[in-house]
Amino acid sequence: MKIGIIGSGDVGRRLADGFIELGHQVKIGSRDPNQSKIIEWIDKHDKEKASAGTFAETASFGELVVLATLWEGTADAIQLSNPKNLAKKIVIDVTNPLDFTKGMPPRLALGHTDSAGETVQRLLPDSKVVKAFNIVGNPHMIHPDFPGGKPTMFICGNDEAAKKIMIDDILSKFGWETIDIGGIEGSRLLEPIALLWILHYFRTGNGNHAFKLLIK
Repeated sequence: MKIGIIGSGDVGRRLADGFIELGHQVKIGSRDPNQSKIIEWIDKHDKEKASAGTFAETASFGELVVLATLWEGTADAIQLSNPKNLAKKIVIDVTNPLDFTKGMPPRLALGHTDSAGETVQRLLPDSKVVKAFNIVGNPHMIHPDFPGGKPTMFICGNDEAAKKIMIDDILSKFGWETIDIGGIEGSRLLEPIALLWILHYFRTGNGNHAFKLLIK
């Protein structure tokens, strides 16, 4: 499968590594596809599997597209990608609406009555948006290894078939157990969970934690 990654930060590059490991072709999209961190990422992979381009080129390339941008740049990145290039495609929304204007740790810019996931779905009305990967740090997104066993990835989205592909073809192969919490409005819950992860990180200085739903 061809995977487009919109966003060239640590999260985007980590997920790109994981998709290449699964045998997919990956293109990372950036405002500057020639920046050093992207060139270094391409150089460590098979050139037939790894490439870079503009947001629009990446959105057009991907059969499945990951949105891994900082929140303040998300709407602009979507417009530069051209929503028509993302129509009818699964878009994995990894964003969190973090507000850093008051310093660290950040606060949520949205919550309770709206969410980043819902905003992305409104901006991409013809896409199948699935919220995933936003509740854990990027070092543990692929093959999370914890003493308590597989952690839980909570996801949500309006398209049932898209979520099934996420669970069966992506998350399970990346080493996660998955709980589907329903429609994209579930992002109103998942984004505060991400903030909980972040606050624990700031209190401990350690990002080696993830969530697990215990079922009896």
